[in-house]
Amino acid sequence: MLLHDLIATGARDHPDRPALIVDDDILTFSQLDDRVSALAHAVAAVAGRGDRVAFVGANGPEWVEAYYGVPRAGAQLAFVNHRLGMGPKREAIARYEPAVLVGDVDQLAELATVGPVADLAPVVVAIGDGAVDGAVPYEHVLADGRDGAPELPDDLRPGATAWLIATSGTSGTPKVVELSHANLLAAVDATRGARPMHDDDVYLFPFPLCHVAGYNVVLFHRVGRPVVIARQFTAVGLVEQVRRHRVTNVSLAPTMVDALVDHIDATGASLAPLRTVSYGSSPISPSLLTRAIGSFGAGFQQGFGMTELSGNAVFLGAEEHERGLADEPELLAAAGRPGPTVEVRIIDDDGGDLPVGAVGEIAVRAPQVTKGYWRSPEANAASFVDGWFRTGDVGRIDATGLLSIVDRKKDIIISGGENVSSREVEDRLAEHPAIAAVAVVGAPDERWGELVCAYVVPRPGTDLTADEVLAFGRRTIGGFQQPRRVELVDDLPRNGSGKVLKHELRARLAGAPT
Repeated sequence: MLLHDLIATGARDHPDRPALIVDDDILTFSQLDDRVSALAHAVAAVAGRGDRVAFVGANGPEWVEAYYGVPRAGAQLAFVNHRLGMGPKREAIARYEPAVLVGDVDQLAELATVGPVADLAPVVVAIGDGAVDGAVPYEHVLADGRDGAPELPDDLRPGATAWLIATSGTSGTPKVVELSHANLLAAVDATRGARPMHDDDVYLFPFPLCHVAGYNVVLFHRVGRPVVIARQFTAVGLVEQVRRHRVTNVSLAPTMVDALVDHIDATGASLAPLRTVSYGSSPISPSLLTRAIGSFGAGFQQGFGMTELSGNAVFLGAEEHERGLADEPELLAAAGRPGPTVEVRIIDDDGGDLPVGAVGEIAVRAPQVTKGYWRSPEANAASFVDGWFRTGDVGRIDATGLLSIVDRKKDIIISGGENVSSREVEDRLAEHPAIAAVAVVGAPDERWGELVCAYVVPRPGTDLTADEVLAFGRRTIGGFQQPRRVELVDDLPRNGSGKVLKHELRARLAGAPT
């Protein structure tokens, strides 16, 4: 099976069922299949096998059409984060050496202020109202594609690269991940096997579609269910979309969960008929999770994954969350258990197995693991060992097979020879009622090597001070883990999926007195 087969199957089995909902516009499976096919023919006319089609734009139906249509032509869909600054955005596009660039009119117009968009790709396609010099309107491209020439390749294989996605770049050095049809469908089926799904599900996707979390769109299309795409996330907008479209399932990042909890507590808004919230992307504090479960009236389930895993690979279900709230609080801090076809090990620096309960690097072997980093032999050599992918995350597995994430390997703070988990410190500090968000990094120190530094976002309307945070840390956190420095900030730097960019916080501290 290939990605586009999912839409063709839906068009055959339930042609008039909604497949994609954006605002008040609905595309049935039959209509989506028509547009995917037209896009595929149009791409095949101007791009060869393995050529890149770069896509830069905010959420809209065209993104999802490209998910399926570009690989259907034998080309590779190259994701570009539209939230990047002008320089990084142009660099990201140029890196792909695309045969085609597809973008929102606004995005292309912005790029054109620096130089002609025709310099970025031989063919440029504009989505939306308005015109950009050197760009062809998207709907014109689809109209031409409906002529059906040239023929689409009939020898595509599951191992062919479908998507190219740059890693989130939380370390400041993003790599480009190659995901094949087989990788993505394996991730979809692993998630499907680990999470209950229902015949009346309606799924809401609030993340940027330029993120690997978009595999969830494919997941619900895999089972023939409608997907609602949010143009952008707001708490008010999400509540309204849940009500209007009878949404049963939603994926959220912890920052979104926090905003929704505050909104519901302030307004008494209801999330009915929502029944399942899947969260991930970055760690969530047990205190926030407890508030959210009580506030939403829905079951919670967690997924641990990354771009290199084509999505989620480890899952913690709603029943385990309920047990965690009842009398097993350690479950709320766990990531879960491997999905079907997924193997997980804890290894040392040399790649050897560590005993049960020991802390080490998480390694994964599964059909959904990326086929490799694009044009990065050094990264591949460092990350793949004997068929296992080294994730860069640090964790432990208990005797029951439950995986817990301790930290990102690069985020471990070494202070006075002791390893400090930044995540554990963040979880404790997040229990303070006046703290809205917190990120912990190591501040350079001549004596101790690093000192624990907490960047704290106070909740609106509070008069939180750095001294109060330090005092709270002394009461709740072990001696060597206690923050020695607190920086109060208005916000934390994040990428499009909500992950805190800790390399930016460390850069602020580099060379600064501690």
